[in-house]
Amino acid sequence: MSSRPRAAWPLVAVFTAGYLAAYLLPTIVGRLSVYLGLGTAQAGLVGSALLLSSATAGFVLAGRVERLGPQRPARAGLVLAAVGYGCAALAGSVPLVVAGAVVGGFGSGTATAVAASGIAAQRDPHRTSSLGLLSVSATAGALYLTIPHLGGGHRLPFASIALVALLVWPATARLGRAAPAGPAAPATGRLPHRRSGPVLAGGMLVWSMAQNALWGVSGRIGVGQAGLSEVTVGAVFAAALGAGLLGVMGAGLLGSRLGRAVPIGLGTVIIAGSIVLSSSAGSLGSFATGEILWNTVYPVVLSYLIGLAASLDVRGRWAVLAGSASSVGVACGPVLGSVLSEQAGYPGMGLILGVVTLLVAAPVTAVALHTGGRPLVPGSVRRRGGAPAALLAVTTGAVPGAVPRLGSPEQAVTEISPPALRRRPARNAFRTAGPGAGQSNAYASTSDR
Repeated sequence: MSSRPRAAWPLVAVFTAGYLAAYLLPTIVGRLSVYLGLGTAQAGLVGSALLLSSATAGFVLAGRVERLGPQRPARAGLVLAAVGYGCAALAGSVPLVVAGAVVGGFGSGTATAVAASGIAAQRDPHRTSSLGLLSVSATAGALYLTIPHLGGGHRLPFASIALVALLVWPATARLGRAAPAGPAAPATGRLPHRRSGPVLAGGMLVWSMAQNALWGVSGRIGVGQAGLSEVTVGAVFAAALGAGLLGVMGAGLLGSRLGRAVPIGLGTVIIAGSIVLSSSAGSLGSFATGEILWNTVYPVVLSYLIGLAASLDVRGRWAVLAGSASSVGVACGPVLGSVLSEQAGYPGMGLILGVVTLLVAAPVTAVALHTGGRPLVPGSVRRRGGAPAALLAVTTGAVPGAVPRLGSPEQAVTEISPPALRRRPARNAFRTAGPGAGQSNAYASTSDR
């Protein structure tokens, strides 16, 4: 797909519809607990079922979006999301709500898989993923400002997601018209980066689990521990997501100037500290500071992780697989957060999650260093090592446009072995170059006969 805005915006729209349920998870879990009489762990299980269904759709569609084409699965996913979440909004019994949430979650996962495959085919996957996170953060922030004032019980969050899915439907008409911009990929073939890919997918699973363990209980921390009202907590969440918009815009402007390892590693360290601060909050100031700092850095790191997964395979298979692994972590997060908070309290839960986040930063950053390369600077050439490597960067004597810009990602190098000669040439086949070379060669040719 082309990286021009007119080709990228349908992907951004589908990405928004697919990711919105995860962003609204705190209000979904909280309202299921309050208005349907579910316990804390039971409400968390409903949220986990929704997100596990989303992850299942991603695993099913990994590597198949290219063959099916983006338009059909995107439309199917949006229909399932609208129908499933719509039924969950209209239902009054717990079994029907759970069934609708599972169907809607599968639709969200389908839409996300299509968006992830399309993002991987972009010339700049990080730019498109940043736009997607920017869009979903803005949408979720607007809903967090609106939902607490409208009431509606558990119905309103589900109805909002279903409405967004319907609004995104017209954008799918543009998905099939975009032409691939990346290098041509074979229809079949082995998955590249068979060591780095699983490490990244596993790291994203644990990373997302730690983030959403806190996100799933953040509303209860604000209301129960910090003593805030639902309206105040919603305002804090909206401000935090607004700060996330600024973070994503900053990441989009930064691009690949620092590579991927520095934003992922440093950002994860900041996230770990924010988790500890937010989970131990006892007042509006500490709760708001932790949530805003956390939500500012979280989408930045996530955008680089999505871009890193997309760069591992132009066909988008690792992007879908890593995204689905992340969805599994997101699904397990609410249950993990509920269990840890009940057993160790909110501060103890935050300390455990912060340590886990720090531990997972090392392997994920190592993958970014190994596969992402370093920013290309004039005069640098990498002959061996990780998959992407620099072809050439010179400071003088280069044809305009032949040298990559400063800070551009390194280009892949393909080793070509020269074909073996079938027969060794005879020694008398070679002659000295010079004015008389032609005559001597002719004489030798005559004498050889």
